[in-house]
Amino acid sequence: MGSVGSVVISLDAELGWGFHDLERPPLERLESGRRGWRRMLDLCAEFDVPATWAVVGHLMLESCDGVHADHPAPDGWFDRERGEWTDREDLRFAPDLVRGVVDSDVDHEFASHSFSHVLFGRPETDREIAQAELERSLEIADEWGESVNSFVYPRNDVGHRDVLAEHGISAYRGRSPTYDGVRGLVDSTVRSRSMLVQPTVDEYGLIDVPASLFLFGFEGPVRTVAESIWEDPMVVQARRGIDQAVRNDGLFHMWLHPNNLTRERDDRRMRAILSYLDRRRSETDLAVETMGDVAERLAVTRGVDGGTVAADGGSETKTADDD
Repeated sequence: MGSVGSVVISLDAELGWGFHDLERPPLERLESGRRGWRRMLDLCAEFDVPATWAVVGHLMLESCDGVHADHPAPDGWFDRERGEWTDREDLRFAPDLVRGVVDSDVDHEFASHSFSHVLFGRPETDREIAQAELERSLEIADEWGESVNSFVYPRNDVGHRDVLAEHGISAYRGRSPTYDGVRGLVDSTVRSRSMLVQPTVDEYGLIDVPASLFLFGFEGPVRTVAESIWEDPMVVQARRGIDQAVRNDGLFHMWLHPNNLTRERDDRRMRAILSYLDRRRSETDLAVETMGDVAERLAVTRGVDGGTVAADGGSETKTADDD
């Protein structure tokens, strides 16, 4: 890392594709995808906070036949699109929302979240499927005039990193070294565990920009109780991570899905976090970066010798939340 602390925010922008393979998709989040997407764009614009928007490529299409006969995928992968969601274009397509990202006055990074949210680490996802998922998403991005330097794995299911490297991807979001939810809160507050992460260069030359904190890992009744006697625990966590980045000149990487913003209280959470980030940026040398920025900076730091950057000690790894 350099001598200045930085904060990264990444979003898994997926709408229905984040849930289409689930037997019972969470209805509230499913129906909140478009609302949350617009709200996050508005909030990022209000506070001039650039983010890495990892977009499912299928959303950029105007239409499709639902068959995708020339696209290899696990058996039954497109069944919901062909059946139950045939008339749910709002879940399957979103060129208007994607246009909001790429045309924003904020310098967002356009990144890939695959073509149809295939899980790269699963045994049924062979190399052919991984290549097709990445190539199709890059092809669509190119048609939009967008280049792609960063990749966010669907459900943080890391796999086929060599395929990313072969297709010119520079960075991906690695799994968080810390836990989500209550355990993560205890680790950082009671045990004073740092939420800063260290980017590393893997054996394929890709830069792993690990997640620090999933901003919606503390939900349901436990959140309601906590908020009734305290302030929003995730806002407290985010402020702590931002302050750690300032004090220790390290990297703090928050992430979420637009569909996590299902109600006004979720909007308030994100407003509080972005407002605090904006204030700390104005008071200090803190930088707000994208994953691509981090990769570019690290590449410069590495120089021409090809040396790698070692990770901090870290702890037992837990795959972050869901979709």
